[in-house]
Amino acid sequence: MRLLLAEDDQLLGDGLRAGLRALGFQVDWVRDGVAAERELLNQTYTAAILDLGLPRVDGIDVLQSLRNRGVATPVLVLTARDGVPQRIQALDIGADDYVVKPVDLHELAARLRALVRRSHGQAQDRLSSNGVDLQPASREVWADGEAVKLSSREFSLLHVLMLRPGRVLTREQLENHLYGWGEEVGSNTIEVHVHHLRRKLGSHRIRTVRGVGYAFAASTPAPAPESGPAEAAAELGANTGSMPLSAS
Repeated sequence: MRLLLAEDDQLLGDGLRAGLRALGFQVDWVRDGVAAERELLNQTYTAAILDLGLPRVDGIDVLQSLRNRGVATPVLVLTARDGVPQRIQALDIGADDYVVKPVDLHELAARLRALVRRSHGQAQDRLSSNGVDLQPASREVWADGEAVKLSSREFSLLHVLMLRPGRVLTREQLENHLYGWGEEVGSNTIEVHVHHLRRKLGSHRIRTVRGVGYAFAASTPAPAPESGPAEAAAELGANTGSMPLSAS
């Protein structure tokens, strides 16, 4: 889950970035409103944490501009402004949650997970599809009831795909979700992670759309019926352009 953190306080920003990374989030950190608006307009983020008291452009103005331009990225406002009018204004403009500083790191992480879950129409934190269960809070995965151990990147990739079952995501979209600024991404990195996931979960659960990208299969295709001798002979004849072989 890739986040944008917009916070001008050096100590708080550094602590939030380190703490959220330790909890499995990818965090890009900007320190003013101009940078926050620019990144949210040009990059793909799962969610954003937005301070209102940002230099250059106030957080309220950033939020208003993003919503006016149709940017739907979920936004959690984290600010020292604790007045009810400020909360009402931010929520009415388009904030998805509003938290007053200071905040417990684990509560912040839980609010972010809930915010992302709601933005994808998920009623529960636990994702379940095609025999796979994924728990974002504990970062655990089960396949057909058996626990599966995944690396941090594998988990993040599976999480992104399971939030959108059946939807094809390009390699670039997946890279944007998994990697933050300054992280080197190899030309076949996503393919390697997909290969490992298929080996651990079963190849039928992650579908390749050639030339486009990957999708988590919401259901397993039914196996083709087995052919009897006569059907197999007829199929052979159709494939070769010859008459079906007769049984001796």
